[in-house]
Amino acid sequence: MALLQPLALLLSGFFAWLNPVPAIPPEHEGLCRTVADANGAEYVVCDVDLDRYGLHLLAEDGAGRPFETFQAANGFLGERGKPAVLAMNAGMYHEDRRPVGLAVQDGREVAPVNTADGRNANFTMKPNGVFFVEGGRAFVRETNRYVEERHRPDLATQSGPMLLADGKLHPRFIEGSDSRYVRNGVCTGGDGRLVHLVLSRRPVNFWDFAVFFRDRLGCRDALFFDGQVSSLFYPALGIDYRRDRLGPILAVTER
Repeated sequence: MALLQPLALLLSGFFAWLNPVPAIPPEHEGLCRTVADANGAEYVVCDVDLDRYGLHLLAEDGAGRPFETFQAANGFLGERGKPAVLAMNAGMYHEDRRPVGLAVQDGREVAPVNTADGRNANFTMKPNGVFFVEGGRAFVRETNRYVEERHRPDLATQSGPMLLADGKLHPRFIEGSDSRYVRNGVCTGGDGRLVHLVLSRRPVNFWDFAVFFRDRLGCRDALFFDGQVSSLFYPALGIDYRRDRLGPILAVTER
């Protein structure tokens, strides 16, 4: 198994270069758009206005099982009469696809907050954080602050590391690092009424990914979701870019 893991990571990176995340053509920009950073690297940015769209964290179905695919999650929403117009993987998970940290679905805590320490895994690369919606507004908070503030969110997902905390890059990020993956994450704007969901089209390192949130989107707090299974569902353009079985999913519906 020790030899298989590096091979799997190599193949994942090779797949990402051969099959980049589809770009959003300018003539089809709306909910999502393609934005380049200062170096020309491209990102799909989806701007979710909470006055227009509903946001849903999907960690398990009615039987308590992880959805694993966008199709299953969309079917669940469709049965409620609100199919997804956008979806993205949203937080790290165990091998059984259950959340590693906090997950709140429809106001119900599916998994508790995780404050464990560690240095070798992205999730425990402190500070990590929580993305949540409460009272109609979206927030990104460092985990300890989230716990201290005793929030009661409608939805929440915990992940790590924080890309930005109060405008500053995570202290362990290295400029020019060769650790590159297709990465996705989230930040908020517009006094919490706007959510930016971001997915790099090709592999990027943590430093460049965080700088994009800061310099191109003007975010002060941003949270990393994943870097090996980053996936996007955008049915308006027929995009179902899924790189593996998924854990928690963040879905967007029309109100």
